[in-house]
Amino acid sequence: MARKKKPLPILENITITDYAAEGKSIARVDDMVVFVPWAVPGDVCDLQVRRKKHSFMEAEVIRYHQYSKVRTKPFCQHFGICGGCKWQQIPYEEQLKMKQQQVYDQLHRIGKVELPEFRPILGSVKTQEYRNKLDFGCANKRWLTSEQLKDETLVKDTPAIGFHITGAFDKILPIEKCWLMDDLQNQIRNEVRDYAIANGLAFFDLREQKGLLRDVIIRNSASGEWMVIIQFHYDETGGEVEAKNLLKHIADKFPQISSLLYLDNQKCNDTIGDQEIHTFKGKDHIFELMEDLKFKVGPKSFYQTNTEQAYHLYSVAREFAFSSITSSTSGTSETSETSQKPLVYDLYTGTGTIANFVAKKARQVIGIEYVPEAIEDAKINSEINGIDNTLFYAGDMKDILTDDFIAEHGRPDVIITDPPRAGMHPDVVKTILNAAPERIVYVSCNPATQARDLQMLDVQYKVAEVQPVDMFPHTPHVENVVLLTKK
Repeated sequence: MARKKKPLPILENITITDYAAEGKSIARVDDMVVFVPWAVPGDVCDLQVRRKKHSFMEAEVIRYHQYSKVRTKPFCQHFGICGGCKWQQIPYEEQLKMKQQQVYDQLHRIGKVELPEFRPILGSVKTQEYRNKLDFGCANKRWLTSEQLKDETLVKDTPAIGFHITGAFDKILPIEKCWLMDDLQNQIRNEVRDYAIANGLAFFDLREQKGLLRDVIIRNSASGEWMVIIQFHYDETGGEVEAKNLLKHIADKFPQISSLLYLDNQKCNDTIGDQEIHTFKGKDHIFELMEDLKFKVGPKSFYQTNTEQAYHLYSVAREFAFSSITSSTSGTSETSETSQKPLVYDLYTGTGTIANFVAKKARQVIGIEYVPEAIEDAKINSEINGIDNTLFYAGDMKDILTDDFIAEHGRPDVIITDPPRAGMHPDVVKTILNAAPERIVYVSCNPATQARDLQMLDVQYKVAEVQPVDMFPHTPHVENVVLLTKK
C-alpha cells in the first residue's frame, strides 16, 4: 500500500522580508527560505506551503494580517490570476530599485568579475500601454479560479480569448481589459470573441486539436498603424467561409487596422514562423519609427515590444559603442572620414534594428542572425533608409562567426551582441576573444546568463560601464547593457 504523503504545513504570522527572482518574495522560517508569489516585503500573512525541499519551501498566501506600507493597489482586474504583471502591487519606484539590485546581485554573484559603479536604471517612459504587441490564445474551455469552480450556478466549459495560465496549457484566462497596450487592442479582441460566440464559431481545443478560432496577435507602431493576425484551424468540413466572414466583420468594424492577416495552422503549437500567412486587408506589414529611421515589421518580425524604451536601450548601446573611439585602420594611408570610423559586428542582429540604428557612426556594420526571414527584413530596412554600409548574414552564430569569416570581412573595432535569454554559445565567446575588438557592447535580457558570459570574457576584457534599462514595468524582467574594454 502506498504511503500517504504528510500534509504540508500552514505557516502563521510570517513576515515577508525581501524580494526574489521571477517576481516572488522571500520569508525566512527556521533557517529555511520560503518563496512566496504576489507578496510584498513588510506583509504579515499566513502561508500554505505547496512544496518543501531540504533548503527551501514554496508557499502561497492564504490570509493577510497586515499589509506592507510599500504596497500599492493593483490597477488591473486580472491581477493575481494572470501572471503577466506580477508587480502591480509594488510602486514603480520600488520596482526600479529591485531591478537595479537584481542586476547588481547577478553580475556580482554569478560573474565574479571586477565591476564599476553602476549607472542608475533607466525607467520606462510609459508604465501602462507601453507594449506594441500582444498574443492572445483561444480555447473552448476557460480557466476558472477555485472560487468559480465552487459556484454551481456558473457554466464551466465556456470559450475564452486571453492568456495561457501556467500549469494549464489547454485553458485560457479570459481577458476583458489588458492595460499593457493601447485600448484599441481590447476592443478588437473582445469583438472577435463576441462575434465568434454569437455566430457559433468553435474555439480551439488544444487537447483534441480541433476548433476553428485558435489565436489572435495584435501589433501597433509609432507610425499609428495596426496589424491583426488571426490563426484559424480548418478541419475536414472546412471553416474557411466562417473565417472570412469573421475577418470581414473585423475589417469593417475597425478601419484603423492597416494590416489584417490570417493563417490556417494545423500544427500542435501556435508558433507562426514556419507558416504561410495571407493578407485579407491592407499590407502584409506595418512600419515602426525610431529617430529618423523606418523599420518594416512583418507578422514574423521581431521588434522590441516597448517601442519608446527600445530607443533609449539602443541609444545606450550606440553611446557605449562609439564614445571616443577611432577605427583600427587609423594611421594607414587612408585619410577619409569614413576610414576613421570603426568596423562594427552586430551579433544576433534580428531584423537589423541596432545595425541600422548605429550605421551612421560606423565604416561598416556586419549583422549576423539565425533566422533567414529576419535577415531579409534587415536588408530591406537598410534599403528603406538609404543605408549602404551594412552587410547581413543568416545562419547559426557559432558556424558563421569563425576566424575565417573575420579574416575575410575584417577584424572588428566594436562588437555589439544582443543574444537570446540563453546567452552566447562558448564557441561564439571564443571567437570574440580571438577577434579581439577594442570594445564589446553586450545587450542582455537576462543578466544571469550575461554574468556567466562576462566571466568567460574576463580573461581579456574588463567591465567599464553597466546600464540597466527597464523595458517591462510591473514585471521582474530587466534589460542590461554592459561595455567591455580591453584590459
